Amino acid sequence: MRVVKPDELGEGEIEAWRELRAKTGAPANPFMEPEFTLTVGRVRPAARVAVLWEDGEPAGFFPYERGPLGHGRAIGMGVSDCQGAVLRAGLTITPHELLRACALSTWEFDNLEAGQAVFRPDSAEEFGSPVIDIGAGYAAYEAVLRTQSPKFLRTTLAKERKLGRQAGQVRFVFDERDPAALRTLMEWKSAQYRRTGRRDRFAKEWISTLVRRLHVTRTSGCSGVLSVLYAADKPVAAHFGLRSRTVLSCWFPAYDPEFATYSPGLILHLRMAEAAAGEGIGMLDLGRGAAEYKDALKTGELRVHEGSSVRPGARAALYWLSREPARRAHSFVRSRPRLAGYAQKTLNQVGRLRGQ
Repeated sequence: MRVVKPDELGEGEIEAWRELRAKTGAPANPFMEPEFTLTVGRVRPAARVAVLWEDGEPAGFFPYERGPLGHGRAIGMGVSDCQGAVLRAGLTITPHELLRACALSTWEFDNLEAGQAVFRPDSAEEFGSPVIDIGAGYAAYEAVLRTQSPKFLRTTLAKERKLGRQAGQVRFVFDERDPAALRTLMEWKSAQYRRTGRRDRFAKEWISTLVRRLHVTRTSGCSGVLSVLYAADKPVAAHFGLRSRTVLSCWFPAYDPEFATYSPGLILHLRMAEAAAGEGIGMLDLGRGAAEYKDALKTGELRVHEGSSVRPGARAALYWLSREPARRAHSFVRSRPRLAGYAQKTLNQVGRLRGQ
């Protein structure tokens, strides 16, 4: 193994990463492609990649970020929706060996993809990540919605027509290149975070810069896609995500609250699914997290995991003391709907106080 900064990877290694990933048989999630790690490396100085070699060839890649006391985290953790290592089939290695080679005492993850056999035993919790299957085309997906969510589909389409009548002609752009549209989306999303009492991700400079850089990234495995719904040429809803040839990973959706009665975010997702199907994309990954709109839109789920791999020692013990009690408390609340409801009300109240 050799540990390098992402920008120190050679072209041959980057191509080997792509080839190994393609051979895993897992959905082609853009977060697992080298371009995402390369871009994170340009805004996160602690980003590293362990390159595993076998028989003179690259046999695996393990991207991560290294913090104080050897505490490691998944690359881009906090915004990355699919995490893990990219390894040659049949490669035998343990988390302990990986962590030792990387001088890590722990490695923390919150969206470990299913099938990551090396780290799966260290998972503490499992979550569903809702997906929309559009592999058979948009018409087939809409037919599914008419069966499983008929009221949702009927209401959303009616609101789309009403939006057009009352606010002006509705227009959708799947891949909007205008930086001003991205700034508008980020402003809406920051305001949404504040309204709901949540941490504003875009207040962190590295996340804002990462999104702007990914917006102009254009590769087959990882490209930024900004989708915008307009009414009379005014943006009313937008979404920024990452796509590969076959997967669109949904990331940052938001809308203008002025148009909330029209449910522009739901209209946007239907048009995204339609356009993505036309682009040959077979799946929209809506990402981990419970939400009514995801339940209405989804056709199935992938599984993701949260937890940490630990190399025994004093530093690992410090990590456990600093992180595990809070994680268990969050888990306790999430598993109890009534408590989770109280928590959400509290967050909303905090958001209202912030806005005053």
